[in-house]
Amino acid sequence: MKIFSLILSLLLITAPAISSAEILPPDELIKATVHDVLLIINQDKRANDRKILEFIDAKVLPHFDFERMTKLAVGRPWRTATPEQKAALVAEFRTLLVRTYSKAFTTYKDVSVDTKSVTVPDGATEVTIKTVIRRPGAPVIPVNYEMEKTDAGWKAFDVTVEGISLVATHRGSFAEKVQQDGIDGLIKSLVELNKTSANKAESK
Repeated sequence: MKIFSLILSLLLITAPAISSAEILPPDELIKATVHDVLLIINQDKRANDRKILEFIDAKVLPHFDFERMTKLAVGRPWRTATPEQKAALVAEFRTLLVRTYSKAFTTYKDVSVDTKSVTVPDGATEVTIKTVIRRPGAPVIPVNYEMEKTDAGWKAFDVTVEGISLVATHRGSFAEKVQQDGIDGLIKSLVELNKTSANKAESK
């Protein structure tokens, strides 16, 4: 899970450095901001959980398709959920991901990222961006970013690290919870988990 923390933190903070009026190809979007990402990780040592969450909320969330991420994580039960349940699932899953991985902003140091250039075919709406994360004294980490083209630019809907999908890591537990307690039970469990995380952060 720590590796996913690193991956998501790097992906989360790639987007803010790019002007909202400038839509770059997905590989260039990542390349163009790696330098700024590493500066933030290495220099902003005073950042606390609240500051990081506020930063993510204001600058980062628009660059993720959280509805699609949630749909993929929930799986088939998503089809039978009401619009209200879907909205609640998206909100709670987004909070879960952000709170779980925001700590990585201040945890990992001396990281570098190599991004493989890719030619996006004309008319393509999805593409996989391949990168490698390097850490001193540690094996390299191959990472694939699943990106989709929207009217607002390219957005991420999944991250795969060494063949393991970020979304898929939650799918099994979500399916089990839905089978036991239904969609409302899954929503309740996410609400409780997020409240626990928030209380821990405030107690520090």
